[in-house]
Amino acid sequence: MAADPIRYDGKVVLVTGAGGGLGKQYALAFAKRGAAVVVNDLGGDFKGEGKSSRPADVVVEEIRALGGKAVSNYDSVEEGEKLVKTAIENFGRIDIVINNAGILRDKSFVRISDHDWDIIHRVHLRGSFLVTRAAWPYMKKQGYGRIIMTSSTAGIYGNFGQANYGAAKLGLFGLSNTLAVEGKKYNIHSNTIAPTAGSRLTQTVMPPDLVDALRPEYVAPLVMYLCSDSCEETGGLFECGAGWMTKLRWQEADGAIVRKKNQDMTPEAVRDNWEKITDFTNNPRYPTTIGGNTARLLEVLETINDSGEDSQSSSSADNASGGLNPELAKRSNLPSSTFSYTPRDSILYALGVGVSTTQPDHLKFLFELAEDFCVLPTYGVIPCFASSTSLFNGSVPGLEIDVAKVLHGEQYLEVFKPLPANCQVTTTPSVVDVLDKGSGAAIVVNYDSVDEKGEPLFRNQMVVFVVGAGRFGGQRSSDKIVPTQKPPTRAPDATVQEKTGLDQAALYRLSGDYNPLHIDPSFAAMGGFPQPILHGLCSFGFASRHVLKQYAGNDVTKFKSIKVRFSKPVIPGQTIQTDMWKEGNRIHFQCKVVENGDVCISGAYVDLTDVAAATVGALPAGFPSQSNLASNAVFAELKKRLESQPGLVRKIKAVYLWNITKDGKQAAQWTADLKNGSGDIYPGEPKEGKPGCSITISDEDLLGLVQGKLNAQKAFMTGKLKIKGNIMLSQKLSELFKDNAKL
Repeated sequence: MAADPIRYDGKVVLVTGAGGGLGKQYALAFAKRGAAVVVNDLGGDFKGEGKSSRPADVVVEEIRALGGKAVSNYDSVEEGEKLVKTAIENFGRIDIVINNAGILRDKSFVRISDHDWDIIHRVHLRGSFLVTRAAWPYMKKQGYGRIIMTSSTAGIYGNFGQANYGAAKLGLFGLSNTLAVEGKKYNIHSNTIAPTAGSRLTQTVMPPDLVDALRPEYVAPLVMYLCSDSCEETGGLFECGAGWMTKLRWQEADGAIVRKKNQDMTPEAVRDNWEKITDFTNNPRYPTTIGGNTARLLEVLETINDSGEDSQSSSSADNASGGLNPELAKRSNLPSSTFSYTPRDSILYALGVGVSTTQPDHLKFLFELAEDFCVLPTYGVIPCFASSTSLFNGSVPGLEIDVAKVLHGEQYLEVFKPLPANCQVTTTPSVVDVLDKGSGAAIVVNYDSVDEKGEPLFRNQMVVFVVGAGRFGGQRSSDKIVPTQKPPTRAPDATVQEKTGLDQAALYRLSGDYNPLHIDPSFAAMGGFPQPILHGLCSFGFASRHVLKQYAGNDVTKFKSIKVRFSKPVIPGQTIQTDMWKEGNRIHFQCKVVENGDVCISGAYVDLTDVAAATVGALPAGFPSQSNLASNAVFAELKKRLESQPGLVRKIKAVYLWNITKDGKQAAQWTADLKNGSGDIYPGEPKEGKPGCSITISDEDLLGLVQGKLNAQKAFMTGKLKIKGNIMLSQKLSELFKDNAKL
């Protein structure tokens, strides 16, 4: 069934510069789909000179002739409040603002006058600011708003003779990004477009035939969708024209650290590392928040400070002044705390770290009456929270710190026996070291937990980093920290992808970590994040589950310990990918965010008492084995078959895209590239070009097909198997699917 058409009934749209070109198309398009439109146009020429009411009135008359609702406004965008007032007085609200008005004053850089510079910024940047600022309180109060900023390729890439214009246009992108962050909690979305379209502005730099080909109506649909209720995009930048559109993003090279501890930094060091600084082929990142950049700089500072010798002896640390005194803190006897839990608590935790009723073995973690009911081993981190209060509230001598500057750096958990279903846990914390990292302080705390009988249950070690608390004269390293380990350099032995829920942080926090950073958008914004982030220990729980399932068959008795370093945050709704390497009973792993490539957990490993035989037949790296799809195993076997029969590529010479559905919704995509090189089968869309043939089938029906229980022709005739593109190419797949029984 086709989706409902996009409508704007009951919405009020303000379009600036709507007397012609793009603005006119926006106004007409919104009106045709039910919106009431304020058509703003000063009526001047492309240089911003002159004034006339006719351009706006003509558009309003055209809208009304078609049965739509519209009013004119002739004010300059520098009088933003008047434009918004027109909307409020005539229609009672303002829902959408399209900042489209603009002028040109093109001159080479040395010939730009102060006036030519200022007027461009007044109209484009300041005008958009003033109009949007006037509309913002209404949008905030009604809990709804959609804003479009109009940038330009001249701002993104630069263009001769448009220094003033390009500077203003890129400034609009920065303005939009901040509005996206501040508006998110109020359901106000802000996006930026960089259109190439025929208008009074482009007619001075493009030939007439090209202006005609780049019609404004080829841009309007993008703006319409971005302003629709069904679009969740915010903070995006889109280039479009002639019916083509694409999203742009920043890319950051891995870079190089060119400074050494206690040494002067030199331009020669920059020169010698220039290739690394500018190399985008090695582990590039796609930063999206200020918070991510800050975290990266903290990593750099820690690396630099760790590269040198200890700057002070422990005796000098004992005499440290200020809020941190390592020896005093280590000598402090911290109070023990008790923590009781029942199956309800461990089930809530299991849900918080992604256990789902759609997964195999879910009953053993989610149903208290299951015969094999058990507690996830990583639930052992939860009792620590009750014992952490005294550490950071100023009651521990030698530990006077600002809680707002505390970051969770590393976590270690060792389980001495399987966790009972019901237990009263007594936990005793102890400060084992306080390290001077220069840019901050690292506090190392052990938590020893025993059960009601006083028998050891588990031990945690937490390393927290206090930003700005360094340079107190302490040791820079410690042999008391359980070390992280780099993974092997070979390709992962197994990979798991699992999408977190949009409410994952809200659910996980109910297990005891109530930091507002994970639930309150305002608090998250203060930390430089566009929205609340997932708890590091929640990602930790996801990763440990992946390892436990992949290499221990979900047998909690085989779990011994886990160590991780938290590198970057995960946003609820993003996908965690866990890459795993088996080295005896130690499983090294690394987690990254699929959507942006950021490594969120590094230097990590799980030690098992025994590795399950179930690891035989583990899916190749990149296969989403935790998505509970039978088709994953089918494609894994097809990949092996392709690798053993390279001649298939010469026989078939085609690229296929498989769309796998489950419960009526798309659950996975797979590409079978039987055309390029020696061929490949991998998750996702084709890496190059378009598929010659696209096949849609449910997970269940694909399994029936390869098992011979479902006839392909009958499946096609009944709609269970849908094929698009060159249907004849589907016949060639019989070469790959020969001997179905083995699949």
